Amino acid sequence: MDPYLLRKLNRERAARRAVIHLTDLGDGRDRVIREGDLVAGPLGAAIAAAFRSGRSGVVEADERTFFLNVHLPPARIVVIGAVHISQALARMATIAGFDVVIIDPRTAFATPERFSGIDLVADWPEDALKARPLDAYTALAAVTHDPKIDDFPLSQALSAGCFYVGALGSRKTHAKRIERLKALGHGEAEIAAISAPIGLDIGAANPAEIAAAILADIIQHLRRRPLHGAGP
Repeated sequence: MDPYLLRKLNRERAARRAVIHLTDLGDGRDRVIREGDLVAGPLGAAIAAAFRSGRSGVVEADERTFFLNVHLPPARIVVIGAVHISQALARMATIAGFDVVIIDPRTAFATPERFSGIDLVADWPEDALKARPLDAYTALAAVTHDPKIDDFPLSQALSAGCFYVGALGSRKTHAKRIERLKALGHGEAEIAAISAPIGLDIGAANPAEIAAAILADIIQHLRRRPLHGAGP
């Protein structure tokens, strides 16, 4: 690879931005494409599919053959609240390949015994997220039911463009949350992106089933996220 392209690729990866190293297998020419770069036609569609799936491989487009080497940042799930749902969600999400962080200032809940082997931060989200900023490859799930804990990270997730933002609570609870988020400067269209009630509607009846519904919703948002320019 050209040293300039290698430096560009490394910069993008260090910044947790998704890129594809595209090589024309016919003439050997290559380039680095960022998620969101405009690429038209069949090649653009193939690039969009690769960004969503994360799978590298050979594609045929425009009567040429290309190799797409996909580099996606590790997708993270930041869970606000060390509750029973979080215990199940952390285990399921880890198996599915996500990096998982649990944040909760309530030390009675955020204990190593309840979250063995999980990245656990017993601190207020305002402080915890300074060292762990949210980004477009982060899903934020707020499940404490406490506005004092949930509202700040929800606002931060909307501002950071997280690919998924979900919040536990009834429609009545969420209506009050909407008013608080509006007071923080968020518009209706922005707030409408929040999955609330959180998770896919599968009729979940216990913490493990709710966790499964949340994880499925997160995966759906990750694989179907808009790419803003890189094909359909």
